Amino acid sequence: QVQLVESGGGLVQPGGSLRLSCVASGVIFNITEMGWYLQAPGKQRGLVAAINSGGTTNYADSVQGRFTISRDNAKNTVYLQMNSLKPEDTAIYYCKAIVVLTPANGLQYQYWGQGTQVTVSS
Repeated sequence: QVQLVESGGGLVQPGGSLRLSCVASGVIFNITEMGWYLQAPGKQRGLVAAINSGGTTNYADSVQGRFTISRDNAKNTVYLQMNSLKPEDTAIYYCKAIVVLTPANGLQYQYWGQGTQVTVSS
């Protein structure tokens, strides 16, 4: 199947930056969309940013202008550059990919990574 592995989380001071990476591996024909979601304690998981195979992006209002999502289609990798981090950005960040496994049926499947902790604190 498909595995997503995130990296790049950690502890950073307010105003600092982090870059998250997520690599998809396995039997993959095409990845139609990759994205980042966050989940803070006691809250539901929500969209941070997403990017489709054509490069069209979508951001949550709370991160617009501070975060940038990008992807390397050849490497099945998505990145999230996070600048001007705030304490309220503290959460577990999850990578999600919508994958077509085979062109035979074109069915899309959703996969999640294990999450990476981002903590913004002085």
